[in-house]
Amino acid sequence: MAHAKPVRTMRTLLFVPGDSARKLEKSKGSGADTVIIDLEDSVAPDGKSGARKMARSFLAARQSDDNAPRYWVRVNPLDSGLTQDDLAGIFADGVVPTGIMLPKASGPDDIRTLDAMLLAQEKAHALPSQSIAVIPIVTETPAAAISVHRYVTEDYAGRARLAALTWGAEDLSAAIGATRKRDAQGQWTFPYQMVRASTLLAAHALDISAIDTLHADFRDESGLQSAAETARADGFAGMLAIHPAQVAVINAAFTPDAQEIAYANAVVAAFAAQPGAGVVSLDGKMLDMPHLKLAQRVLGHSNI
Repeated sequence: MAHAKPVRTMRTLLFVPGDSARKLEKSKGSGADTVIIDLEDSVAPDGKSGARKMARSFLAARQSDDNAPRYWVRVNPLDSGLTQDDLAGIFADGVVPTGIMLPKASGPDDIRTLDAMLLAQEKAHALPSQSIAVIPIVTETPAAAISVHRYVTEDYAGRARLAALTWGAEDLSAAIGATRKRDAQGQWTFPYQMVRASTLLAAHALDISAIDTLHADFRDESGLQSAAETARADGFAGMLAIHPAQVAVINAAFTPDAQEIAYANAVVAAFAAQPGAGVVSLDGKMLDMPHLKLAQRVLGHSNI
């Protein structure tokens, strides 16, 4: 019987084309917590079948390696008519990816549809029901972008599969005819600020990871560092990457430093010394429960 691997911390989620043996092999030493084998945008239409076979072969060789990155697969969107073939191609021969990334997700209805497909694969391969996790990209069309809240407010099959929410700017900008995504200072313009915030808040409301979108210019290390540090400060748990050179920068931004860890430990210790207290004092400052929760979150991110 095959077994799905548990989801662990996701700081950097690195996209790798499913039809490139060289890039797939290189991903093993990338340092990324999560590698997303892409069957969608980076694979030409006539290369989909070959990419599935190559991805499956690559995954089959890594099934027993607990030290490898966690491998996810980005399938083609549901309206492409290719999703079912993607899943059938990947799950053959006992291959079990950690999870599936669903692009251009329109809302809970798409999660319900994908859930039914995954249930069939789980049954066929003797996997526990709901064991394959899902990360939808939730803002790639205008209709999806204004309805991110539905992932929180509605009850739907497959909701328990959600491991994270992430968002995208490229497809959305094309859909709305935007000629820019960032202003002269390099900050997201209003439509992207809105969907970014919606994704962040919805993920936290669901108690799952919020993953910030990619920094498209992989040669811009200083811009990437700023974007990653801002993302973590805003409450994101990780960030998408499109090039191995981005991994170290993102990992560093999302890993608490020694000073942060020491302070978080001190906060936790202060509350532990006064069981039941709602407010404690530390270094002349009054701390309440939000401070404790933030400290616990920092320590959770330090346990990579």
